[in-house]
Amino acid sequence: MLIDHGVPTDPWTLGRTLTAEPEIHSSSLVRASDFGRYTYLGPRSHVAQSVLGDYGYAMGDNQIAHAQIGKFANIATGVRINPPNHPAWRATLHHFTYRSRSYGFSLDDDAGIFEWRAQDRVEIGHDVWIGHDAIVMPGVKIGTGAAVGSGAVVTKDVPPFAIVVGVPARVLRFRMDAQTAERLQQIAWWDWDAAQIDAALGDFRELSALEFAEKYGR
Repeated sequence: MLIDHGVPTDPWTLGRTLTAEPEIHSSSLVRASDFGRYTYLGPRSHVAQSVLGDYGYAMGDNQIAHAQIGKFANIATGVRINPPNHPAWRATLHHFTYRSRSYGFSLDDDAGIFEWRAQDRVEIGHDVWIGHDAIVMPGVKIGTGAAVGSGAVVTKDVPPFAIVVGVPARVLRFRMDAQTAERLQQIAWWDWDAAQIDAALGDFRELSALEFAEKYGR
């Protein structure tokens, strides 16, 4: 795990190379979660009951729970995915009604509340970019190729390849026309093996989305 006094800790700034084994910063906590190949989790993060697909990263100070995240995810610093709801129908919103043992009360913790939260999973597609300090609320689905602006609060589903901003998040525009977006989803380059991606790396750098779709589409 990388800790270097006063120096940025992300592997790209320091010119380091990730490996097939997930790299999880020593200051972060991960519970009951699965990380794919070439994944990175930055400092001071908490991840619970979630999946981060191959090549995905979360830069640090992230809180992620009950989330299914596709491949090539780009999650900036401070992003929170699926913050827990409280039981608003009860007489009090406080933890003591379901984390009862923590407060010295006689009843066991209320498993039903935690099961309720776990059912409200977030689903995030492939190649999604979530900007700094954005919040993705419980039960939301974000489509493949979408971008979420910094500080946005996503309360509704986001279509594939949409750019959403604001509080609550709204569609600002789409990254490309609908036909190109559909062709990219058919190509599904995120499912290519490493050799295929490496062979096309020059095109990823040089071609527009339209040109890429035209070259690799059927």
